[in-house]
Amino acid sequence: MIDTKALAPLSLADFKQAIESKPNTLEVHLDLVERNVEIAGCKVRIHCHCLKVGADGRVSAARLAEFIRTAVIDYAIPHEARLRAKERDYREGGFAATIELYHRAVGTFTDLKTSGEGGELLLYLLAERFLGLPQILCKMSLKTSAQVHYHGADGVYANVDEEGVLNLYWGESKIHSDVTRAIRECLSSLRPFLDEEEGEAASRERDLVLLSERADLGKPELNASLRRFFDQTDPLVKRKRYRAVALVGFDSDDYPAAGEKCGANDIVDASREALNKWSMNVGNRLAIEKLTDCQIEFLCLPLPDAEAFRTAVRASLGLAK
Repeated sequence: MIDTKALAPLSLADFKQAIESKPNTLEVHLDLVERNVEIAGCKVRIHCHCLKVGADGRVSAARLAEFIRTAVIDYAIPHEARLRAKERDYREGGFAATIELYHRAVGTFTDLKTSGEGGELLLYLLAERFLGLPQILCKMSLKTSAQVHYHGADGVYANVDEEGVLNLYWGESKIHSDVTRAIRECLSSLRPFLDEEEGEAASRERDLVLLSERADLGKPELNASLRRFFDQTDPLVKRKRYRAVALVGFDSDDYPAAGEKCGANDIVDASREALNKWSMNVGNRLAIEKLTDCQIEFLCLPLPDAEAFRTAVRASLGLAK
């Protein structure tokens, strides 16, 4: 048993190590339009990406879907199980354990057409690889059926500041054809996690209980230190802040029509021009939801066709009907 009183305080480096070394392949598929866009009177920071235009002048949402598929094991399988698989493959040779984990991970995804799990997987990639926020609760492993969605946040991410305060980021993603609807539903879903009073009746309570048992930074000592922030008998339970990381994907007319081409920077330039309107939409919704004082990392992704992207994710996972 680990003596929690002897544990060293968590550092930002402890959280960074939980993001396993990965090449920056986001840049192969996504162009950064703007980052850290602020809105007067709010504590939100907006970051916008768009699909990258190839040398042939075309964009491919299918390639993005195939890329995010490569993260299904990291996203859906806890650190400990991944480590055991690596050790088994090293011991036995080959990749049998890793292949088994891949199929186990894919098996946690639903084939329902209305599923938002593709957006959740993309949120995971952007949170970890773009924002540097590691996932500390693996929600997919908690599902009792692939066809039943986990009730709670779309993901839980975290870091710690120089004073040792835990910043807990509730994740939420919405992929819809209409940008206004995507923003509205995303922030509406986040509101209870950010502004409800503490207590057993709060929407976040079930996730907090799970975090007290399963919060994961990949190493036993770090996990023990992290879980202290969710132990109601530990003074560290008062040393955490609630924040959010949100992703909205939506249709944009700035992409070329099917079969047509565009210039290398056309989508970036058009998205940058439209970002002011999208930002105003976010600001208006933050005011309506009374979230202007909440710190939110808000990720925007205009798409050629949001529904086609959802279908492409299911197809890449072998779940399209």
